[in-house]
Amino acid sequence: MLFNSLEFILGFVPAVLLGFFLLGRWSPAAALAWLTAASLVFYGWWNPAWLPLLLGSIAFNFLLGRTLAQQARPAWLAAGITVNLLLLVHYKYTGFLLENWALLRGAAAAAAPADLPELPELPELPLGISFFTFTQIAFLVDVYRRKAVDFNPVRYGLFVTYYPHLIAGPVLHHAEMMPQFARPDIFRFSPQRLANGSTIFVLGLFKKVVLADRFATFANPAFAAAGSQPLGFFESWGAALSYTLQLYFDFSGYSDMAIGLALMIGVQLPLNFHSPYKSLDVAEFWRRWHMTLSRFLRDYLYIPLGGNRHGQARRWLNLWLTMLLGGAWHGAGWTFIVWGGLHGAFLVVHAAWRSAVDHVAPGFRLPRPLAWALTFTAVVVAWVFFRAPDLHSALSLLRGMAGLQGSQLPDQIIAFVPLLAPLAQGVGKVPLLADGTVMGAVEMAVMLALGLLMICRAPALHELSPRARTWLLVPCAALALQQVLHGQGSPFLYFQF
Repeated sequence: MLFNSLEFILGFVPAVLLGFFLLGRWSPAAALAWLTAASLVFYGWWNPAWLPLLLGSIAFNFLLGRTLAQQARPAWLAAGITVNLLLLVHYKYTGFLLENWALLRGAAAAAAPADLPELPELPELPLGISFFTFTQIAFLVDVYRRKAVDFNPVRYGLFVTYYPHLIAGPVLHHAEMMPQFARPDIFRFSPQRLANGSTIFVLGLFKKVVLADRFATFANPAFAAAGSQPLGFFESWGAALSYTLQLYFDFSGYSDMAIGLALMIGVQLPLNFHSPYKSLDVAEFWRRWHMTLSRFLRDYLYIPLGGNRHGQARRWLNLWLTMLLGGAWHGAGWTFIVWGGLHGAFLVVHAAWRSAVDHVAPGFRLPRPLAWALTFTAVVVAWVFFRAPDLHSALSLLRGMAGLQGSQLPDQIIAFVPLLAPLAQGVGKVPLLADGTVMGAVEMAVMLALGLLMICRAPALHELSPRARTWLLVPCAALALQQVLHGQGSPFLYFQF
């Protein structure tokens, strides 16, 4: 059941809200239990076989958390973290590890690929396993540090399973969620909260089904074709920029929809995006992009590794390792590891640059346009690895972006702009892509221009006044509803992580 499906919007959400507020008038505990049960139904809708895994994980971590609260033994914490990580490794990384082990064995034995043993049937990846695993590891660590004090089983179960965030985040922290489930005001229906939450939900839905899914039609065929045919300069940059905008509007839209759904009952989820593509350096980018994951990586990985407490060289190593592991968290593949390693390298270069500049010319900053262009280009280049199906496709697309595979303007663009006609000599059509269609070069160029204008100049959704949101509501709702009614919605990108 997708957030952008009719059964969710017209069936699931109204039923959940109605049951919650009716039960809330009689018993807050019953209302929370209803919300937990609804969240489990939402999760089990995808595959009921995943429910025992989720419930087992919740029971294990809750019971271990209560034990740690009574006796904070390091061995128990280590055991709890190990069990959670082994669960994640089993479902998410088994195939990746076995595949690379088989390749290593084959290389050592000089075996041909056909001689390598077949891999065993691998377990299906349960949705949201990365999110609910990290969420509960943070809970165990905070119990050990005496920072977690609420051990109500219903509130804990709801904190982990709460349907707006369960599948694709944001990565929640117990201290910001469990106290909200104990507030008496959330059980009283509020038309104002419902209206505010619905508005944010609709605007997030618009980001997903109107913007993100449209950019996907440009990005997907190009990335699919990159591994089998060389794409030129303009096609490659069009694909990379299309995915850059698709991913932002897709994940930001999901996060907005999650915030809106929670706000309908007065629960405030943390902000996950703050105009990240306006950043002037990569450190600022990670303070603005997927903010709850950045917070988790800082508090539960970077700082435990030593942070900046052991000198500059160790700090740079910790930065790089944190981002490398963050890349591996996103997916079991070398492309994700390279993406994480690149961002780690970007952060190290930025830290070294700032250290050197502050030593020579304190307060010096690059001109804002140059700083933005460098940061945005670095992010786009890294996204190529994040999206590409394999390293070969990513490197092929990067060669195209560097102009090493031709730099001809598509004749659709030339015909659209008569002044460019003299450049048309010898220029063919945009290469046929994987699905046998020609990219709509003019439409893509217009969409990219509008998308870049939005992310660079428009205020973030939470920065808009209620009146501005209301003005946007009707046109955005009409366009989004058109897509939903035609059944053209697609799964959110972060569902696969």
